[in-house]
Amino acid sequence: MSPTPTGRLFGGDLVLTRTFRAPIDDVWASLTEPARTARWFGPWQGEAGAGHTIKVQMVQEEGKPWMDMTIDACEPPARLALSSGGGWRLELVLTAAADVTELRFTQHLTGDEGVGDIGPGWEFYLDALVASRDGGPMPDFNDYYPAMTEYFEEQAPQ
Repeated sequence: MSPTPTGRLFGGDLVLTRTFRAPIDDVWASLTEPARTARWFGPWQGEAGAGHTIKVQMVQEEGKPWMDMTIDACEPPARLALSSGGGWRLELVLTAAADVTELRFTQHLTGDEGVGDIGPGWEFYLDALVASRDGGPMPDFNDYYPAMTEYFEEQAPQ
């Protein structure tokens, strides 16, 4: 069964959410500890903290490239903002109630990116995060792209 896209475009922001039956500190660790990010996105190296630049490996991408990411904000366990030299501006915000934590993932778009390509990619990565936490099988990118492209392109302003 193909995954269902969930992301929405709000102005220049692509927003996706995932909910976890876990304490906020545990979900935060999945987003920030190198050994845990390696399970779903890729490991990272460098000094953590706002204003620092780290190197992140994208292990799901062809060639497993490394990229520089600047930590623009780090407010444990609630908010992490990152940017790349390639123009990515990402924000991950966690909120919790009881034993449920919601992740609101936002990519602030510059207008020239193709949301039809970007949306399926983040759906894949966030489902990989869920699988890494639940111990389930990793998703297959071919189930996301190009199948979800039209869903995201229909949200883009004409």
